[in-house]
Amino acid sequence: MRTSQDKLSWWQFALFGVGCTIGTGFFLGSGIAIKKSGFFVLLIFLLAAIATLFVYEALAQMTAEHPEKGSFRTYAKLAFGRWAGFSLGWVYWSSEMLILGSSLTAIGLFSQYWFPGIPLWIFAAGYSVLALFVVILGSNGINKAENIFALVKMAAIVMFIIVAGYAMVKGIGNVHSMKESLSEWGDTGWLGAWKGLLYAFYAFSGIEVMGFMAMNLRHPKEAPKAGWIMLSIVTVLYICSIGIALLFMTKEQWLPDESPLIIPLAAMNLPVLVHILNGVLIIAGFSILVASLYGVSAMLMTLSDDGDAPKWLAKKIGKRELPLYALGVNTAGLCVSIVLALLMPKKIFEHITTAGGLVLLYTWLFVLVTYLKLMKPKAGGQLKTWIAIGLIAAAVSGVLAERTGRAGFWSSLLIVVIVLLITMVMNRIWAKKAQA
Repeated sequence: MRTSQDKLSWWQFALFGVGCTIGTGFFLGSGIAIKKSGFFVLLIFLLAAIATLFVYEALAQMTAEHPEKGSFRTYAKLAFGRWAGFSLGWVYWSSEMLILGSSLTAIGLFSQYWFPGIPLWIFAAGYSVLALFVVILGSNGINKAENIFALVKMAAIVMFIIVAGYAMVKGIGNVHSMKESLSEWGDTGWLGAWKGLLYAFYAFSGIEVMGFMAMNLRHPKEAPKAGWIMLSIVTVLYICSIGIALLFMTKEQWLPDESPLIIPLAAMNLPVLVHILNGVLIIAGFSILVASLYGVSAMLMTLSDDGDAPKWLAKKIGKRELPLYALGVNTAGLCVSIVLALLMPKKIFEHITTAGGLVLLYTWLFVLVTYLKLMKPKAGGQLKTWIAIGLIAAAVSGVLAERTGRAGFWSSLLIVVIVLLITMVMNRIWAKKAQA
């Protein structure tokens, strides 16, 4: 049990949110958004931020009213019944496993910048083992470490903005004028923005983790303020850094396996900063990997405690009370990512990112529907909710507008269908037990 002294202040909570949000979804995934959207990427990041804020506000209000450790999964159960909590929990687990695979792939790609001759699957395997080792040995300090890494990630983006801004003023690094950049990147149109919207949302993935932590706030009513400030900071950093990066890049210079922040620094002939930033990207991605791995294991245990997963998943081993069984199941998921990295190293990041981002957005949609049912908001709250639902629907449908995104879409749909079929079977089992 946390005492009032142990609980988080709103600024600590906001910092934790930054740590959970800024990661490989931005540092590498934003490159996909740029490729598809061009200069419209700045607009879609703003739209994604607005929708994310509305999702968070809905979650924060439900947490203030019903502080539960299961967060949105428990609220879905309260609103619609056990089937909803069961299905949402497993859909979210599936999305997190895909996101773990995406993070693992991104860290491997960043590492290949230094060691291009080493296959991606070897990096994926190595970082998986290292992440499991860190979770087993240092799980108690993960939250504190996340705050430190949040500062490191923000400092890296601010460093990029300052250095690139100075180079832009001095004309260093073959910087283009706004007119030239619009000509270079401005031909994607609204169709491109529609295709890229999902990947802008993906850069904000992690906001739902704040829902799990909101009950640990010293004053739960400050949760909306913390989320608003956190998202404002993250959005400003995202838009400023990407906007400047576009002035230093041409379409020919864009590479799918490099961060959009690395390419401009290389164009400025600043190899030392390139290597420093690449190191930060690896550290940032690894911190997200460790925190997500531990968090999703804890969520598996919550499902087990509620009878929505096998009881043995909730067992803890040793003096540290480590969730080794839950970690074992998640390790199997990581092994799938390693095999995919071996079979299709050039395509894996975009495919996993697409599928993981879509399944996560399905979770966000369920959060919003739960909010409407459970809280019955007034006109203002309803308007925000339907704006967020509309933007999420646009992001999901935009994937179908391009052939390369359809594999991820059908994969995400398959996951949802499998979970729903299992839910139907479990409903019959629960009904029989209730009658017995």
